[in-house]
Amino acid sequence: MKDVEERTEQRQTLDAKVKENLSMAIDELEPFKRRKKSHKHYVPCQIEFLPSVDDLVEPVIYNNFTGFSLNYILKENALSSNGLFEPLFGGHQSLQEREETYYARNQTLHCGFVQGPDDYTDTGFDLDENDQMYMASCRVVASSCIFGSSDYLRKPTKSKIGPYSKKNVCFIMFLDELTLGTLSSERSVPDEAGFIGMWRIVVVKELPYKDMRRSGKVPKFLSHRLFPSAMYSIWLDSKLRLNADPMLIIEYFLWRKKAEYAISVHYDRTCVWEEVLQNKRLNKYNHTAIDEQFYFYQSDGLLKFNESGKEPVLPSYVPEGSFIVRAHTPMSNLFSCLWFNEVNRFTSRDQLSFAYTYLKLRRMNTGKPFHLNMFKDCERRAVTKLFHHRAKETADPPPANL
Repeated sequence: MKDVEERTEQRQTLDAKVKENLSMAIDELEPFKRRKKSHKHYVPCQIEFLPSVDDLVEPVIYNNFTGFSLNYILKENALSSNGLFEPLFGGHQSLQEREETYYARNQTLHCGFVQGPDDYTDTGFDLDENDQMYMASCRVVASSCIFGSSDYLRKPTKSKIGPYSKKNVCFIMFLDELTLGTLSSERSVPDEAGFIGMWRIVVVKELPYKDMRRSGKVPKFLSHRLFPSAMYSIWLDSKLRLNADPMLIIEYFLWRKKAEYAISVHYDRTCVWEEVLQNKRLNKYNHTAIDEQFYFYQSDGLLKFNESGKEPVLPSYVPEGSFIVRAHTPMSNLFSCLWFNEVNRFTSRDQLSFAYTYLKLRRMNTGKPFHLNMFKDCERRAVTKLFHHRAKETADPPPANL
């Protein structure tokens, strides 16, 4: 009961701060409201891949990255005896617990897949046992998802993928039952081994959120949870088609750059202030929820992107976000958990929480670097082809409880 009262008091305090200071945050957006956008033509840029997978040599640097041990909360007990407890996929994380997880050290933290007591309902993202066994065998993964029949199935360009990757890389497409039914009605049906083209189809039952966008963050951010034996993973939003060999992608974006996480800058925006305004312009999410998240981040030190800084921490505070390449190192896994927890706690618009999560992780771990490669968006366009969504995107529902 004490935890419930503490959570209620924290929420009331945050609400009061938001109402008191929201006008200040809105004033900060004024310069971006007046800025005129130039029309740009976005094209791919040339990427110098190695001539073949045969020339690949994994660098030894991965043994020298920041090391620590992560464990994950798998089950929570009821927080009160008044019958109001509801098990949540992301768990019930207090603000103090959230703060502690940002330290890169041996710890057990919330990172999705949290179940309640035995007599409570399942929290979702249920997978077939055979699919889990297959996923547990994967060492390198390229994955995507379609939930809510929002997209067509984009098959990787087979001619661009070499024999080694076809044999050794797991290509996993997560679908919900609704999407599987839609694809089946269009005569796109998995074969006896569960494949449609190169994609191994994995059907997710009981999505953990009503918001399909938020449910899509589970495979997007938590590949280290879904593929416990994987060393590397590549994520593609369902609007993209993979047009390059996964192993050459890993060499180029990670090994060559001595990075453990790679994501592209946004093609147009560099500052969270701009991203907030654009999300509101296009009604991407409840405006009050966006303001609440935005002010919370400012109150915890988030500043505007400073392009003229002598040594900018990042080339942009806004990622494009649809294409992610990562090594499953401790720091990469921690960052992925932290970013997921922000999306779980606040809005599902992950571009709003990326810079805050990275900067806070960096600030709280001096001397423990997180090797992030934030690359040019034209490089993303060189390895993927962009398509429009099948269904028109709509505004998301309110966020999960704080």
